Amino acid sequence: MKTELSPRARTMIYGTMCVLLIPFVFPTWWMVTSSFKPVSEIFAFPPQLIPRSWDFTTYGQVFALQPFAKQYWNSAYIAAIVTVGTMGISSMAGYAFARIRFPFSNAIFMVVLLGLLIPSEVTIVPLFQLFLKLGMVNTHWPLILVPIFGAPSVFATFVMRQFFISLPAELEEAARVDGLSRFRIFTKIALPLARPALASVAIFTFLHSWNLYLEPIVFLSSADRFTLPQALTQFTDAYGGPMWNIQLAAATLTALPVLIVFIIAQKHFVEGLAHTGLKG
Repeated sequence: MKTELSPRARTMIYGTMCVLLIPFVFPTWWMVTSSFKPVSEIFAFPPQLIPRSWDFTTYGQVFALQPFAKQYWNSAYIAAIVTVGTMGISSMAGYAFARIRFPFSNAIFMVVLLGLLIPSEVTIVPLFQLFLKLGMVNTHWPLILVPIFGAPSVFATFVMRQFFISLPAELEEAARVDGLSRFRIFTKIALPLARPALASVAIFTFLHSWNLYLEPIVFLSSADRFTLPQALTQFTDAYGGPMWNIQLAAATLTALPVLIVFIIAQKHFVEGLAHTGLKG
């Protein structure tokens, strides 16, 4: 039986939540509104929550000073390929570790998880030497291959394994009675049921690829091949100082896809996390 909260209790709860939201909402609000301000107004104290005069030319300068549309496309298609590739590999690996019994499966899974403990800064130099010998430096291949076979895929494999462990074994037993092979059980039964976990993996992977910064700096040198995090650092004046209002306009445009994806998929995201406990 549900207990109804009194109006006073609801007011206190909502008021507390609004106060707690301020540290998260204010930086985003300041970024968006400051993209329409002149530089002198950005650093005014106290901060102006709403611009005194709206300057819409900053968004046009974002595309005029840099090949920002091309850079936007670079980040978009790289993030899409990495997300799809990671979902495919992690779902198959997670299913194998969860439902297929083979020698030393738990030990191998623990070795795989060790990949999460290795910082990307440790492996960046060997990876650069490898891709340099393969002729892939200043291309997007390192930004695609490293995340798909690196730590993001390891974490995604963990998420998928935990989800597949929670599936009832009776589903597979009934499928075997019907004559389905292991691969068809995976594609026809397990994978459709794993949509919440796949949504969580998709959001985590897309966000990681979209915000990737170290690898683009190391592997890319041409402006038309830059991704957005790298491109944001290029909006500088003749003296090398940052053009704050233009940078904030570019940052606002950069943050939009992530916000849209999360708003659309947040229900599946939360549901997927609920199924990724420490069972098994």
